[in-house]
Amino acid sequence: LRTIINEFDEHAIEQAILLKEREGGQVTVIAFDAEGVDDILYTAAAKGADHLVKLVASAGAPANNHALARALEPLLRELQPDLILTGVQAHNELDGPLGPLLAEALDMPYVGYVAGAGLTSGSITLRKEYPGGLVAEMEMKLPGVLGIQAAEKPPRYVAVSRVRQAMQSAKIEARPVGEVDATGGLAPSRMFQPEPSERAKILDGDVEHVAEKLVEILRDAGVM
Repeated sequence: LRTIINEFDEHAIEQAILLKEREGGQVTVIAFDAEGVDDILYTAAAKGADHLVKLVASAGAPANNHALARALEPLLRELQPDLILTGVQAHNELDGPLGPLLAEALDMPYVGYVAGAGLTSGSITLRKEYPGGLVAEMEMKLPGVLGIQAAEKPPRYVAVSRVRQAMQSAKIEARPVGEVDATGGLAPSRMFQPEPSERAKILDGDVEHVAEKLVEILRDAGVM
């Protein structure tokens, strides 16, 4: 199977590049080794990323976000970034624990479901989305971690020719990772398709007829 980038991670890369273009700095994109990950990293370089790092583990990429956070922590401590951006969730773990786990391990603040950010002196102003279409604007001191729901602009398209150019000019730094502690993740007990319910009943007719039938059904069920 060929690896494709998680939609939210793609938005995180875009937001990082937007901040770089507006405020300066450098963008480092980190990914675990997998089939097709080089193409993902070179595409990030074609978009504007400055450094590409591929983590190589003997047992392959971590199977859960707890293990992934433990594997990323030493490298992030070494790099000492001002801001860490991750996708707010992954396709295989919809509760989105990677950002909070990294923030806890690195003793940094975390804000998730972010949809836009701007740097100020020593802090970052961000827009956080809430259910119901609500948006909050807040300020967070740096360094910190953001879980990106959506970048300020849609992820930019780059032509295949630019990706090929990046393959010639950009360098992927391969970093070995020791044995990864895979404990702490959730293991599904089973996957199944829910059985359809046979208790649903559609009531047709005018309002009076439907009301009479509804009362009859409720009486038969012992509710009335």
